[in-house]
Amino acid sequence: MHLRGLSTRRRIRVTAVACATLVAGLLSAPAADARPAPEPPLTTMSITSPPGGPNVRVLIFHGSAAAGDESPVVNAGIETIERIGLSGPADQRFEVEATDDASVFTSETRLGGYNAVVFLTGGGDVLDPEQEAGLEAYMEAGGGFVGVHDAARAEPYSDWFTGLIGARPAASSPTAVQRATVEVGDRRHPATGGLPLEWKRPDQWPNWVKNPSGEVHTVARVRESTYRPGASANGADHPVSWCRDYDGGRSFYTGMGGTVSSYDETDFRTHLRGALLWTSRLVQADCKATITGNYKAERLTPANQPGQNDQIGEPHGLVTAPDGRVLYIGRGGADSSRPVITDWNNPDVGKGKGQIHVYDPATKKVTLAGELTVFGNKGGGDELVKVEEGLLGIELDPRFEQNGWVYLHYTPHSGVNRDTRMAERRVSRFTLDLATNRLDLGSEKVLLKWPVQVHSCCHAGGGLAWDSKGNLYIATGDNNSSGFSGGYSGNNPQPNFKGVSFADARRTAGNTHNLNGKILRVHPEPDGTYTLPAGNLFTGRETDEGGGKTRGEIYVMGVRNPARIFVDRTTDILYAGWVGPDAGEPSPVWGPAKYDTFAVITQASNRGWPYCMGNKQPYRDRNLPDPSQPLGWYDCDHPKNESPNNDGLVNLPPVTGNNIWYSPQGGAPDYPRDASGIPSYRQDQATYRLPWLKGGGQAAMNGPVYRYDAVGASAAKWPAYWDGKWFVGDFYDADQPRNAVVMDPRTQGSGGLPVHSESLKRIVPVGNDGIKNLMDWKFGPDGALYILDYGRGFFTSDAKSALWKVTYRGGGPTPAAGRLARGAQ
Repeated sequence: MHLRGLSTRRRIRVTAVACATLVAGLLSAPAADARPAPEPPLTTMSITSPPGGPNVRVLIFHGSAAAGDESPVVNAGIETIERIGLSGPADQRFEVEATDDASVFTSETRLGGYNAVVFLTGGGDVLDPEQEAGLEAYMEAGGGFVGVHDAARAEPYSDWFTGLIGARPAASSPTAVQRATVEVGDRRHPATGGLPLEWKRPDQWPNWVKNPSGEVHTVARVRESTYRPGASANGADHPVSWCRDYDGGRSFYTGMGGTVSSYDETDFRTHLRGALLWTSRLVQADCKATITGNYKAERLTPANQPGQNDQIGEPHGLVTAPDGRVLYIGRGGADSSRPVITDWNNPDVGKGKGQIHVYDPATKKVTLAGELTVFGNKGGGDELVKVEEGLLGIELDPRFEQNGWVYLHYTPHSGVNRDTRMAERRVSRFTLDLATNRLDLGSEKVLLKWPVQVHSCCHAGGGLAWDSKGNLYIATGDNNSSGFSGGYSGNNPQPNFKGVSFADARRTAGNTHNLNGKILRVHPEPDGTYTLPAGNLFTGRETDEGGGKTRGEIYVMGVRNPARIFVDRTTDILYAGWVGPDAGEPSPVWGPAKYDTFAVITQASNRGWPYCMGNKQPYRDRNLPDPSQPLGWYDCDHPKNESPNNDGLVNLPPVTGNNIWYSPQGGAPDYPRDASGIPSYRQDQATYRLPWLKGGGQAAMNGPVYRYDAVGASAAKWPAYWDGKWFVGDFYDADQPRNAVVMDPRTQGSGGLPVHSESLKRIVPVGNDGIKNLMDWKFGPDGALYILDYGRGFFTSDAKSALWKVTYRGGGPTPAAGRLARGAQ
């Protein structure tokens, strides 16, 4: 039983009347007898909680503030909802009553008998204060509400009704009917789960005075690039349908349904049907999953003690164990109290400590598990001084709970040749004592090693990941400078140290016989060796061009700095991201600006660097004797490696286009192409195909694909809404991405763009006191998101370097199973 008094708006009006009465009394009566007029008694309503019952009934209210006949849109809406109520499974059918008489909202017996109320009304003040108070009482008692299109213009003076709807249309919203694409991001809600990923339809598309994202759960957005939204456009995040649990009940709103033809569409009727099933308590749904306040970000590790790295090293990667422990690594940069040696004549040049820490959620304590002596501590400076080598990646054996095996990707200091400035990169297996969290450094078994040049920085890669078949993926950077090619292709063959090129990525990433600038795939064996799985890009035994020019470990070639990779073991699809070169803008002479890149990799492939970027946008070739002079454009479908530094195949696999690329100017820049397929690279002709993206200073940090555990009892796990979504982010937090995206399985392997994107910046907090510099992120077995914040300096750790945890606390779907109108389904 619920009692409800006057709405906020009514109370304001009553107060105004009382004030006027008081003033009149003071003017007309003796002061001693002056009394404020008593307020009228509060109007109360008693409504059964929850409203309605097994005999499910839906009320359609179509009262209007304007006189005249009902519009054809309202009539079409009433007829459609009536048909919906009569169709479908018997246990999901309902009765419908339509009325334009607002007195229904002050009748306890009538209003309490409806499971849901639909507003098909236009704008204006359609309820008087008592009637609005009745609607409030109805919602407080557990009622359901569906607002359609112009319902968002009703009750314009009521803050409560604004909250019920979620947002108000901007006065300058476009009124023309336009065909647009709706991105259907919620793949589980009954109103959207069965709709196309990209839903193309005509309608009127309101803009919002205030974007409700984060305060409501948005189930669909309209893509503004597909129509003309006008001056009050909302941008890349333009919600069009949303829901939330509100004031004790359930509210669903759609900005669609502004045309008669909408109600003839099968998909729109499906959309309305799902909204009605949830609001009338016939089915459950989660309308909490993207509401910001339902998430909590917690810093797990305090700052290091002075002069120590007892909590964290220079953050560089993390992995979660099945029992909830989090292992994370420090690359090798020292804190400010430790010396940095840059002199190559000194035997300790670049010597640092690559640290492995273990966070135990049971004790909430950190253990420094071990330290490797690495080449990775030369501080900052230009690319001929600084270094990004060190301890670069960590992964746990699939049977970690039984064997304690930890795989580490690192550059041992002992492997550095100071004369040639070459080093050895390796992936090794170590054993962790599961009882003490201590790493046995003497247990090392070197799985794989290969040479890298360390005269020049940067782009070392480092990511490690397993698939479901026990194959280990190893991401290696091309370790070359783009500073000698103006920040473009990084294909200058000239700069070298003692004969080893350090500015020609064709020697590394574009070379079929070199393990740098690749994602390798091997199958580790129990004895510490590895075998090669079928399906890699090469077998290592190709006879092309004389043979001996390929490496069988290569699964992906043509990547620049894949620091973070992830394999979704549900599908065994590889997800990767890598940093691009440094050119700040496109060049009609040399090619595209710096593109940071994300890719869904469904099979062995060549991803293009240093020949092509983005959606197969080519660079210009250059070669000796004068690398400053441009030659022909690279052919992305038939690339050739004609560098003098190449010892692999000349004829390379065709380039596969990538799914996400972004530059300082925006996301997924594309250009008109000439008859030969060469883009114009004129900035004034660019089209930005992913408007939710932008760069600037940018460093792509690939994230996980979330998989919801329906069986686990963890209260911290993120909800099922996020299942299957791919998390993409950037080291920086200004205009750069921190998003969850939905891919189309039909196109993702060939470079198809994301079909939907959800910003995470209000859930994974940004800013100096938040997670400003995202270095790695993974979901744990508890379903919480664990994140490393690098800190605020470079090549070091500081007080902001930390391990964080983001948990969900919004609860499960609604209504509760015991409050379903016809019992648990």
